[in-house]
Amino acid sequence: MSVLSSDERVKILSDMIEIQSVNEKELDVAHYLEKLFNKHGIQTQIEQLEGESTRANLVAEIGNGKPVIGVSGHMDVVTTGDDSLWNYDPFKLTEDDQGRLHGRGSADMKSGLAALAISLIEIKEAGTLEQGTIRFMATAGEEITSNGAALLHKKGYMDDVEALLIAEPSQDGIVYTHKGTMDIQVVSKGKSSHSSMPELGYNAINPLVDFIHYLNNEYSKVDIKSDLLGTPTMNSTIITGGDQVNSIPAYAESLFNMRTIPDYDNNKFENLFNSIKDRVEQESNADITVNPYVNRDPVYTKGDNEFLKLAKSLGDEYFDRDLEVTSSTATTDASYLMKDKDDNFSFVMYGPGETGQAHQVDEYVYKHTYLKFIDLYSQLLPQYLNNAN
Repeated sequence: MSVLSSDERVKILSDMIEIQSVNEKELDVAHYLEKLFNKHGIQTQIEQLEGESTRANLVAEIGNGKPVIGVSGHMDVVTTGDDSLWNYDPFKLTEDDQGRLHGRGSADMKSGLAALAISLIEIKEAGTLEQGTIRFMATAGEEITSNGAALLHKKGYMDDVEALLIAEPSQDGIVYTHKGTMDIQVVSKGKSSHSSMPELGYNAINPLVDFIHYLNNEYSKVDIKSDLLGTPTMNSTIITGGDQVNSIPAYAESLFNMRTIPDYDNNKFENLFNSIKDRVEQESNADITVNPYVNRDPVYTKGDNEFLKLAKSLGDEYFDRDLEVTSSTATTDASYLMKDKDDNFSFVMYGPGETGQAHQVDEYVYKHTYLKFIDLYSQLLPQYLNNAN
């Protein structure tokens, strides 16, 4: 018998949705989870991000000793955009007549995070964990830089973990490998002058235009593809420069987003950008800076492990279907959490919510799906650990 009723389980998700952790304020979610866990005798540790008064991770554990399995989800959500387009209050969990629970983060990914937290409580209260440790890691900043996950990795929370479950919305398939992501800022510095006397200045836009042209030309020659992850991608998505039409601009910049694969990874993109920087600076008096400010590696595992097999078996049973075992073009905190793991590591991304609901207006998760995932996790985690050699 469950410790928490269906209404109590939904109330926990509702409480978390009401905490407006839009790219910040994860500490408020952490305090909520801390109170919830402590009520059930589960000890927690809050790890505040350096220099961030409202941002923190939360770590909780049940069990003892090895093996250790990690479960993780992020506490931040993305902006709601134009609120007038929403039919429901983004920060009030609302059930419609089709059994869908609407709210920002309902799919991505407070339902997954809540399901993991409740499963920890259910497992502890039921006493079903006979050996090993379940380490719950709620992270900050996943939607931008994964700096919360990076801090947990740095502090060693993943050192003894042999399997990792991330509850991102992926109810239609179990993911075991995904692309990396990288954001690079390219800055060109010049010297301002009146546009009638351009010889007294240096136009920062010109070398940046050359940079983008050369970069696109070189990248067009890349012919690399992964059977699982497809091709890497590169896009210049923002460009700015100048501040007045009759002044020579002293500053220009462009932002680039890349989706990376193991055969053309983040390091190769950085090397490509730096080679173009060198070329532009050799051809002119340009002053170019290449700044990779988001750097999340691709996650590549073989997917041939008992944890994934058990997750699929239980997923098939709970949802009465043959779940696809697949890859994802999206990126998760696993990019940092698994930084030192090899391709034999056991990684599963599987959680309530359809992938396409992430970041959408009127975002939702089906109530029955959310509740089933709690039961699934409550069986999956102790069963895996209890059967481990």
